[in-house]
Amino acid sequence: MSDNKLGQFPSTRLRRLRMKEFSRRMVSENNLSVNDLIWPLFVCEGNNITDKINSMPGVFRYSIDNILKELETVVKLKIPAIALFPQIDSSLKDEKGSQAIDENNLICRTIKSIKKNFPDLGVICDVALDPYTNHGHDGLVINDVVDNDATLEILEKQALVQAIAGCDIIAPSDMMDGRVMRIRNILDENKFQNTLILSYAAKYASKFYGPFRDAISSSSNLKGGNKFTYQMDVANSYEALREVALDIQEGADMVMVKPGMPYLDIIQKIKSEFNIPTFAYQVSGEYAMIKGAIDNNWLDSKVIKESLLSFKRAGADGILTYFAKEIAEELNNE
Repeated sequence: MSDNKLGQFPSTRLRRLRMKEFSRRMVSENNLSVNDLIWPLFVCEGNNITDKINSMPGVFRYSIDNILKELETVVKLKIPAIALFPQIDSSLKDEKGSQAIDENNLICRTIKSIKKNFPDLGVICDVALDPYTNHGHDGLVINDVVDNDATLEILEKQALVQAIAGCDIIAPSDMMDGRVMRIRNILDENKFQNTLILSYAAKYASKFYGPFRDAISSSSNLKGGNKFTYQMDVANSYEALREVALDIQEGADMVMVKPGMPYLDIIQKIKSEFNIPTFAYQVSGEYAMIKGAIDNNWLDSKVIKESLLSFKRAGADGILTYFAKEIAEELNNE
């Protein structure tokens, strides 16, 4: 901005706009609403189970019957969608993640129950093999390498069984090349052309995922200790634009950046470059840090809303956050 377009003190006083609440509200550039929120939920087998996750205070694994009870509040709060993640019994895990394509697996049964009881609630399901494999990787391991093309065969089947069960949004988070195209094709071939794809297009090989892996019981299984060969290098930014461009070409309706706050610059770049619906995932490590600081009285709980507004300011259209219910209650009471 050139100097001749800038005001000068004292004729220009930027504080004037901040002096009263009504003027602050009038010029607020970004606002957070319940419509921006997606609540991630962990589902487990059994009945009447609410199992706390130690590394994520206030977050639980729920059996299907207890998820339905939680969703009564979600619907009343008008949260538009939830995202489901399964904790699979270790006895059902194998090298190929076979449970992922079982039409009667935990996720498919959960989708059916939710859609029967709450047909208008949006359901988002993860497509990746890490909850189902005994090696903890998102794809098939062949000759000690996560094999991209062999993995595509099972990912497309996983997406299809979820769509058949009633999933509204298929969300591939595996970071295999070409998976969006394969999923879009198999959905269209089976008359699920209106099922949305939310691609985890820019998913980084981050250390912020630790509590999530505890929640789905995959951390102890992870062979090799990392996912560097398929998740993005945390040092890269323009590579994310290439990933998003490819996924859009292959049929993605929306894209995701994961993690969230450490990658606000990526959200901004993607939104500016493509103007496609762009979502952020405030991941388990982000949640654990904020929640831990609040619980220890190191930070005021208002930092939750501030953190979520940072996503909106960066250009995000929606946010997956474990704080969704808490913030929705606050927003509804404003």
